[in-house]
Amino acid sequence: MMSGNYTISVGTIGGGLSVSPDGGESWNRIRNPLPTECNIRTLAVDPNDRHRIYAGSDGGLFRTDDNGSTWEYVESPMDDLQIWSVGIDPDDSDTVFVGTRPNAFRSRDGGKNWEELDLGVRMPCPIGIPRTTNIIVDPRDTRTVWAGIEVDGVYRSLDGGDNWTRLPDLGPDPFHGDIHGMAIKPGANAAIYCTTPFGISTSNDEGESWELHEFPRFHAEDTRSYCRGMVIKPDNPDVMFVGNGDTIPGVTGAIRRTRDAGGSWDAPDLSTTPNSVVYWFAANRHLPDVMVAASIYGYLYVSSDGGDSWDKLQKEFGEIRSLALTPNS
Repeated sequence: MMSGNYTISVGTIGGGLSVSPDGGESWNRIRNPLPTECNIRTLAVDPNDRHRIYAGSDGGLFRTDDNGSTWEYVESPMDDLQIWSVGIDPDDSDTVFVGTRPNAFRSRDGGKNWEELDLGVRMPCPIGIPRTTNIIVDPRDTRTVWAGIEVDGVYRSLDGGDNWTRLPDLGPDPFHGDIHGMAIKPGANAAIYCTTPFGISTSNDEGESWELHEFPRFHAEDTRSYCRGMVIKPDNPDVMFVGNGDTIPGVTGAIRRTRDAGGSWDAPDLSTTPNSVVYWFAANRHLPDVMVAASIYGYLYVSSDGGDSWDKLQKEFGEIRSLALTPNS
């Protein structure tokens, strides 16, 4: 694969953060101020600054303004918490939400000051203390903020994060509320999407009801087809990709794609079969035909044709949990 004019950032468990400034051809291990063996569970690109990325770790929040070349520590009350998600207001980059375990924090001044938000998450859950795995500031109305909880379903705020409401269950099993990935499809046929261990659930009524789509099982003895991250193609909201596998971490996986907003699904070609569940994706509206995906056990895939085909990079990692894709110019 030829190197691209974009940067890939990879966050790992136990292996810190690595950055490739040439589309995966060469890699730099970040050593300062992030510890080289830290856990990076989330990477979020500022929707208003294509070169700014937030990294959430078990030791606090970090930020780069130069595509990952240099990083700075963001002082916050989250240094002793697991950071699982970051959401940035698309109308105001100074408003940043950080999902932790179990609740969330908000800054209105670009990270100078923080306040803890009480989502009302129910404890304990089947995994102990729930995790706020996704926070999305709704681009249709930025006063609306969505939070996906592992394991406690979907919460929504209509006043910028001051007050929260738990939305109806996605299904009868507690793990229907084990939210892994979330996305919002804007437009006339707006939808909210969530992935769980059971598949991808769709709501066309702002989270008041949900319809589940299950993917094919990999083995006859499997009880379900596990799903993790998902992403909507930046230039076509009818095209979505879901990370899939036999279980977590699993021994094999796939990428599932829809080109008609979930009406039908296929599995794009991958140059190498995944060695575990496909865990996460990265896309960027400035690079509409480039996408990145990762298996949880270190395989990294890049598509340069809008997701039709995916090439595995030579570089492999330990346990990948987060990805970011940013243009170099």
